[in-house]
Amino acid sequence: MMSESTPDRSAPQWLRPVVDYAPLAVFLITYLSAGLYAATAALVTASVIALALSFAVVRRVPWMPVVTAVVVAVFGGLTLWLNDDTFIKMKPTIAQGAIAAVLLGGLATGRALLKPVMGRAWAMDDAGWRRLTFRYALFFAAMAVLNEIVWRTQTTDVWVAFKVFGLLGLTFLFSLAQIPLMTRHRVSETGDQA
Repeated sequence: MMSESTPDRSAPQWLRPVVDYAPLAVFLITYLSAGLYAATAALVTASVIALALSFAVVRRVPWMPVVTAVVVAVFGGLTLWLNDDTFIKMKPTIAQGAIAAVLLGGLATGRALLKPVMGRAWAMDDAGWRRLTFRYALFFAAMAVLNEIVWRTQTTDVWVAFKVFGLLGLTFLFSLAQIPLMTRHRVSETGDQA
């Protein structure tokens, strides 16, 4: 598997966005044209195809899309098998909650688990990694709660828009808001505080 912290330099630049976002685009397009159950089947299929494409191009796959594909396959499969859209609507809650739990569990054992994932892209001191990991854990927990509120109180159309645009937009904005922390704790390649 391709490590998130050590991207394959031979991978074309288009590969990562395709693997990460094409299944979501397929989900939205299919939902708009054929409904939630068809979109769920398309999401499961597109997730598997994205992983196969990654493997075909670089002979490795990033671990986060693998985890996402497994969760999509389980909850999408349950949605289709039981003809119950509750499962696909709960998928973001379970995925975001699990990420929050893993990050908090890592911190409880003294490990900032974002460092191995993002450490190659941005060098920070250990205090910065701990703070960033804690903030992301709280963010993912909040997103899990927010997904529960949206799918339980809104129409399926609103939930789909939230899943496709809301979660992605909020994650982008939250990530931008972390730049000051990351800049304060940045270290140079030699290990000196920047």
